[in-house]
Amino acid sequence: MATEDSPQRGYQAACPNCGAPVEFRSAASAFAVCSFCRSTLVRDGEALRRIGQSAELFDDHSPLQLGASGRHQGAPFVLVGRLQYRYAEGTWNEWHALFDNGRSGWLSEDNGRYVFAFDAPLQEAVPASESLRPGQSLGIAGQAWSVASVVAAKLIAAQGELPFKPDLERGFVVADLRNTRGEVGTLDYSEPAAPKWSIGRSVAISELAMSGLAERSEKTLKGRSVECPSCGTALEVKLSTTQSIVCSNCHAVVDVSQGVGGDLNHYAQANGSEPQIPLGSVGTFAFAFQPGEKKALPWQVVGYAERCEVDTGEDDQSFWREYLLYHRTEGFAFLVDAEDGWSWTAPITGVPERAGEGVKHQGVLYRKLYDYTGKATYVLGEFYWKLERGARTFNTDYIGTGAYSARRINRERTGSGSTQEITWSAGETLSADAVLKAFRLVPEKAAALQRDALPASGNAASLLAKVFFWGFVVVVLLMMFRCDGDERRDCSALRSTYGEASAEYQNCLRSAGSGGGRVGGGSFGGWSSGGGHK
Repeated sequence: MATEDSPQRGYQAACPNCGAPVEFRSAASAFAVCSFCRSTLVRDGEALRRIGQSAELFDDHSPLQLGASGRHQGAPFVLVGRLQYRYAEGTWNEWHALFDNGRSGWLSEDNGRYVFAFDAPLQEAVPASESLRPGQSLGIAGQAWSVASVVAAKLIAAQGELPFKPDLERGFVVADLRNTRGEVGTLDYSEPAAPKWSIGRSVAISELAMSGLAERSEKTLKGRSVECPSCGTALEVKLSTTQSIVCSNCHAVVDVSQGVGGDLNHYAQANGSEPQIPLGSVGTFAFAFQPGEKKALPWQVVGYAERCEVDTGEDDQSFWREYLLYHRTEGFAFLVDAEDGWSWTAPITGVPERAGEGVKHQGVLYRKLYDYTGKATYVLGEFYWKLERGARTFNTDYIGTGAYSARRINRERTGSGSTQEITWSAGETLSADAVLKAFRLVPEKAAALQRDALPASGNAASLLAKVFFWGFVVVVLLMMFRCDGDERRDCSALRSTYGEASAEYQNCLRSAGSGGGRVGGGSFGGWSSGGGHK
């Protein structure tokens, strides 16, 4: 929390438009947005002058709010301003953090987590925005960087104390870059002739020791309640970062990335399988996002996706499931259910170092497994990226070597042309027993969670077992066909006929939701990172 003996001199005056108090915590700040009437104000000597009006903020019910305070690398700060941007995939926020020594920083959203960034001098010329492409390598400030995304954005609203005048009229291009040191760099082309440059690192709200965060309340659910445009069912958007939500009644996928007012884009989808881990379930996992940082935390299942491999021969086609997990201060992670086992994964801020056909990350060498193209065929719940029908992801999976063979890394490319984005995710394998215990599932589900080998072998000397073996082959072939048609195998008939614990039903679930040979790097994990980071 900011200290009482801060060297910064505060300044407060009445808004010339509505009379509400407007506070400046930093003597260097010249602009502010009145929190009551949204007037954009400039300090003019000892008075305030109104120079415009900011649009109303899209209420995303973020846990962050003005006045919240914390510590970053031992230095206290307080959130004094907020900028809200919009781009093709939705919106993102950048919070102006003022430190006691007068330094300004920006706490920004990044792939369901956060980045703390600081403006830095740009000594050399950088390429024009139109020449940048995702995957391109650049040298800036003596460091090698990889372009992750290039997007067109626009400032749509502002709040609180700001170090510059918010420009709500012009759009601009912002490019996100990553490096092997785990840093994210941002080129802001709001002034094309003089791009701005900032460098940041990934942070979790928990490690910032923040106080004064917004509390969850009934307002959170009521504030973003919306009717399904397909069937009229009430949708409750519960997460601050939600860009897409699936109707629990008709399973239509609804785009809320542009706000909840007016017409909402949506599309229908065929029915899929019920997730083996129900939405809303809470499991305790100790994920190591950084070496040595491993603490057991409760993670809630908020989204579920069925995915398949496309553009391949039928004999090699794969299917798998992904569960989107959420923790209020840690962000998002993914639980991946593939035929060869379970794993968890989460997006990383930087990029691994290339090592021949493999990569090196945090001192571990990973060898390349395979390239493949994936497509989501069925989803449930809420997602922090915009879901589009038939959208494909282009992935490469890597596996750790030596004593680190349980670790996994995935590179995902989404979009095409100038709208591409490249995201890296990292994680490790999990045992089925670990998943069972984490969610406290009943023991009867243990067999259904195992992914080590195909059951229904010929050692069961019954005619039913032999018949089902060939039935299983037919099921797999049908799923291969239906993947390209955006349909999925429905196992409810087998459940009704043979029972939920039967080998027939469990095999159908495995074939319907598991990936043939894909451990799964969490290729869903990087979709829509949320744009730039000031």
